[in-house]
Amino acid sequence: MMPELLLLSEHTNEVHALPLPADQAFFYKYPHQKKDTDAYCFRLRPEAGGHRVETSYFIGVDWIGNERQAIFVQPKLNQGGFQTDFLRMLSTALRHPDVAEYTKDLFVIRFDQPAIDIYPEHDLLTPLLAVQFLSTVRAIVKRGLKKSYYRVERRLNGRVKGKIHQSSSIRQQLLDSNALHMHCSFDEFGIDSPENRLLKKALAFVQRYLPTVQYLHAAPWLQELLRYTLPAFEQVSDVTGTAALSHQKNNVFYPEYAEAIRLARLLLQRFGYHLSNVRKTDMLHTPPFWIDMSKLFELYVLGLLKDRFPGPRQVLYHYTASGNELDFVLHTPEYQMVVDAKYKPRYAHGFSNDDIRQVSGYARSKYVYRKLGKTEHDVIDCLIVYPDSTLRADGLQGRDLKAERIGAYVGMYKMGVGVPGRE
Repeated sequence: MMPELLLLSEHTNEVHALPLPADQAFFYKYPHQKKDTDAYCFRLRPEAGGHRVETSYFIGVDWIGNERQAIFVQPKLNQGGFQTDFLRMLSTALRHPDVAEYTKDLFVIRFDQPAIDIYPEHDLLTPLLAVQFLSTVRAIVKRGLKKSYYRVERRLNGRVKGKIHQSSSIRQQLLDSNALHMHCSFDEFGIDSPENRLLKKALAFVQRYLPTVQYLHAAPWLQELLRYTLPAFEQVSDVTGTAALSHQKNNVFYPEYAEAIRLARLLLQRFGYHLSNVRKTDMLHTPPFWIDMSKLFELYVLGLLKDRFPGPRQVLYHYTASGNELDFVLHTPEYQMVVDAKYKPRYAHGFSNDDIRQVSGYARSKYVYRKLGKTEHDVIDCLIVYPDSTLRADGLQGRDLKAERIGAYVGMYKMGVGVPGRE
């Protein structure tokens, strides 16, 4: 029987009657080592009339206390009834291949928990995996598929190479009445490696999956990704079984392969490793999952900054100084500043003194002063970037990053950026 699904939006605070004991409060910590200990996906607080449900900046599906009640937290609606298009946000960031290495902590999938029955429109996980995988494979194709040595078995006529399989060779000779046929195994060098076969299999799953989702099937940017990546794998063999999917090795000279293989395995596990499972249905079975929208917005801002400042080492991401990890350090001829991404729409009408103190503390680091070539008498500018649903998602080109000063603070600015939306 399908569990009841409580539908909520991210960052809401509502009271609902839930089939839970009156004294039960459910607290869910996001299982991420780098997150603060009080990070949560949602909280349940019992009170008169039911439970107060508080959602944070996470979207996803999970169980509440037992397997009779589930919760679905969707992206918040933008102005005009449009919903935040988190897939386009991710695609904007992944236009820059080096961003892919920072996406590992973007989501968590709880495969150890029972699956939840949901409607296809509530499936946020599979589209995210598909877009992230396609964008990572695009970077691989742009560089060129990795060539390596791999083991092959072939029937050779009139020659011998590598190891001879005597019993199968004799059997084949008797069947063909040809004493020159030899069954051999040997190493070859090329792109038909187990790693590339795995990626090709996952691409086949994505290619079949996209037409089952209307808004993805019609998206030209996704079709362009497929047209760009698929031809590169024409000379790669198909994987016929699941045993070969677990024998891939990472190569330090091809770091993007590790992330692509991780995503490929998640996609295949999501569909149970059978292509026939990818079909348009009225109901889907999904493991509980959570997507960190705050992290996604941070990556989106990274993509926008790299679009605006494409020069080498102009945008430093996760720069570590004095034990603190800064979102961004901007080092361009025009701007030398500390930039922090805050997924807090309320910045459109105000600011947070705690955030001001945090960013100001980052800008006081001697490491930041040295990196930006400043003296102790200089005041390093700080910028807080936040989502603004009233703005178009047109990027940062031509915008003055110091156009809006925060209150009476010196060198402290904020800037809203539009995020893509869809109906």
